[in-house]
Amino acid sequence: MTLAQSMPQLFLAWSIQAMGVASPGPSVALILGVATSQGRMPSLVTAFGVACGSIVLSVSTVIGLAAIFSQISELMTLVRLAGAAYLSWLAWKSFRNAARPPLVSIAPEGSAKVWRTGFSGFLLQISNPKAIMFWLAIASVGGVGDAPLAVVVLFVAGAFVNSFLGHGAYAVLLSSPPVRRGYNRARRWIEGALGCFFLFAGARLAFAKV
Repeated sequence: MTLAQSMPQLFLAWSIQAMGVASPGPSVALILGVATSQGRMPSLVTAFGVACGSIVLSVSTVIGLAAIFSQISELMTLVRLAGAAYLSWLAWKSFRNAARPPLVSIAPEGSAKVWRTGFSGFLLQISNPKAIMFWLAIASVGGVGDAPLAVVVLFVAGAFVNSFLGHGAYAVLLSSPPVRRGYNRARRWIEGALGCFFLFAGARLAFAKV
């Protein structure tokens, strides 16, 4: 399979991924929380972490792990429960933030704390039920596991760029001054809504039959 022959298949896979990135889910909710409470750089680092998680998912698709996981109930159960636990932890953090009365002021964060937000994005993405379902859809249209290495590298690199551009756009938008001012005015409601969303997503994931 040449690069030219692979391009239609690659564009189809990237298009499915782009739809998943564009539709808000747990990763965007996490970026919203980071962007409004910590500012632009931490939210962009979170988007970078999410994009790194997309590398893991795209490589898993290439080597067939996504399809294998979908056929082995025990593995899928383990992934679901891990994802549900992480979403529940994010819900607890949001509810805790909602209970704090002071307004948020954006201050410079230490590099270690900023990069922890990136790791949070990475962890959420690789356990994100929405992202996993979209990558299973990509696997169903045919992988590129039998393609030359150059095609596989292009596929994985495209998945990273796709994810970072999409989630990075959310990070820039949600960390803008008007959005942060709106967050400060409605902080309790936003954090409470995020907590409910993460809790609902975690419950749905924990009891889903995949």
